[in-house]
Amino acid sequence: MVFRDEWVDNIGDLKMGASAMESVKQSELVYELEDKPPFFESLLAAIQHLLASFVAIITPTLVIGGILGLETEIPYLISMALIASGLGTFIQAYQPFGIGAGMLCVQGTSFTFLGAILSAGFLAKNAGGGPNEIMALIVTICFFGSFVQIGLSQILPRLKRVITPLVTGIVITTIGISLIKIGMTDLAGGLGAENFGDTDNLILGLFVIVVIIAMNNISNDWIRLSSIVIGLIAGILAALLMNKLSIADFTMSSAIAVPMPLKYGFDFELLLFIPLAFLFVISSVETTGDITANCIISRQPVEGPSYIKRIKGGVLGDGVSSMIAAILNSFPNTTFSQNTGVIQLTGIASRHVGVYVAGILIFLGLFQGLGEIFQQIPRPVLGGAVLVMFGTVAAAGIKILTRLDLDRRQMMIIAVSLGLGLGVNMVPDVLSQIPELMQNIFNSAPATAGLTAMTLSFLLPEKTPSTIRSDMD
Repeated sequence: MVFRDEWVDNIGDLKMGASAMESVKQSELVYELEDKPPFFESLLAAIQHLLASFVAIITPTLVIGGILGLETEIPYLISMALIASGLGTFIQAYQPFGIGAGMLCVQGTSFTFLGAILSAGFLAKNAGGGPNEIMALIVTICFFGSFVQIGLSQILPRLKRVITPLVTGIVITTIGISLIKIGMTDLAGGLGAENFGDTDNLILGLFVIVVIIAMNNISNDWIRLSSIVIGLIAGILAALLMNKLSIADFTMSSAIAVPMPLKYGFDFELLLFIPLAFLFVISSVETTGDITANCIISRQPVEGPSYIKRIKGGVLGDGVSSMIAAILNSFPNTTFSQNTGVIQLTGIASRHVGVYVAGILIFLGLFQGLGEIFQQIPRPVLGGAVLVMFGTVAAAGIKILTRLDLDRRQMMIIAVSLGLGLGVNMVPDVLSQIPELMQNIFNSAPATAGLTAMTLSFLLPEKTPSTIRSDMD
């Protein structure tokens, strides 16, 4: 498959390697995009999509809630995340009012915004705010941020001169590396834990990682796609055997999670909105890659008007899904890359399966007790799982960078961007003496790395053939 545009070519390989692309060419679909599989087959395919995506959907909420001290709200927030993901998946599959890609694109809470959301939450918390104030600020900036993505959906093809594969790779790598600290903190017991760094915590977290690695090296594709779920289950069982958890802890209320739009109110802060808005740009580019990969697997065009329309609709669907998530008091959504692997595995590319996935997610979201169960997962178990997930994000960014024919100019851009982005993440006090506006922009490692990369890309001239010849002389 040859892409007409190099930018799309690089983005389309965001989550898929050359070998995977080749296997897609050789695979046969059992059900095409517009086919309607029988109920039982559709249900099985939907369950597999759920197994591949479920943990990733709820994990950001568990991480954000745990770090910001929102324990009482976590069950409700998990329910809203599931409902928002279900509604977003339905939008992508059925294209109501022309919104969505019209494909089997499972939606879920994005890891991209985790750092920016935590920064906003800490600002509200340090100002003396409780759960309501924290959530009000987060939800508001996420709500307005979604309109950035909605607007970008109409001009995305023109952004190739600004958001290049080099910039995208740097930002995604920075996101993954900056989040690893969170995973390691949970692996050691969680922030503020009395037994932080206890040997049992480390053993438990490392055990989860080992299980996930082992599952990923099994030849059975179903097991590989469910490796995170299996790792969590194994970790919970190990915690029970180590007396770090008891069956009695898994209490489940019968409460129904009733969606309450903007339950926590509105509290907008422009200084926190700016870095979040930049991340919506990056998220849009990621979505472009995921939908492109989905098009390849689903045997849809990857060039021409229909492709551009599908990309615009898909990114628009992500933006609308994130807006709905904010209204439901949840966090920004994105199209999951797991879609491509599950479609390839099952041979079912039918967008009608998306309705089944959406229905299951919404149904599960109605039971608040489900969130209460997941809240009881020991922090080391969760830490082991998210450490792998965050590391995977970083690896995806590195993969994009390694596909480029890196020259001295690009290596310098990567070096300086990663140095500044990760530097402010490791030593946040370095920004303490600059104006507050600049603090809030550059306090975000991905935003710092991305803005640095874009600036250097403009300032450092690309080598022309004549320049290259003179260097060789």
